[in-house]
Amino acid sequence: MELSIGEMLLIAVAIVVLFGPDKLPQIARDLGQGVRKMRGAMEDVKTEILKETDNPVAEIKREIDKVKQAAKDYNPMADMERDAYTQAAPPPQIKPVDDPEHEGPVSR
Repeated sequence: MELSIGEMLLIAVAIVVLFGPDKLPQIARDLGQGVRKMRGAMEDVKTEILKETDNPVAEIKREIDKVKQAAKDYNPMADMERDAYTQAAPPPQIKPVDDPEHEGPVSR
């Protein structure tokens, strides 16, 4: 909405005629406060809208970062090595020749 200089002068003259020159400063002050409050309210609404629209995006970004970190930490070779060390080794087999208690085949 653009006003030309002539339109602004006409509005100013109408205000002076309607309210008088002595109330003009008070009207301008009240109008300025109203504009400031309106701007503040618009800024609050804008901030709330940005928060609401940003939350899902931020949550998705956090989840993606978690997955990326898990992928960096995953090392299948380390898991295989750890599993190889943790598996129980079979007990050593004693040959009958090396066992002093072995009596060999016994016939009854």
